[in-house]
Amino acid sequence: MHAFDVLGDPVRRRILELLADGELSSGEVTAVIQREHGISQPAVSQHLRVLRDNGFASVRAQGTRRLYAIEPGPLREVDQWLERFRGFWEQRLDALATELARGRRARGESSPPRNEHT
Repeated sequence: MHAFDVLGDPVRRRILELLADGELSSGEVTAVIQREHGISQPAVSQHLRVLRDNGFASVRAQGTRRLYAIEPGPLREVDQWLERFRGFWEQRLDALATELARGRRARGESSPPRNEHT
């Protein structure tokens, strides 16, 4: 399976997001995915298997628990493939940052406005 086929599924992307924060048990992953996506435990297990079989995640046994961790290799390959496209959005983001800085200077502000909700 191609990396983008693996990453094309929102459930698998969400599992990777969870694992990016650190190792989790299959039960912890399943609880979040069931709550957020409403799918069964066997379906979550299938998604974990796809991630594992395609090198995106590893699993290790700890007693009766199965602990999953992210494997960076395939994500590095995706990142390398995306490298050629970064210029398209980085230039626009740089231009946006410049315009925001101009606007702050025009209003006499020295730093970005603080969000009152944080």
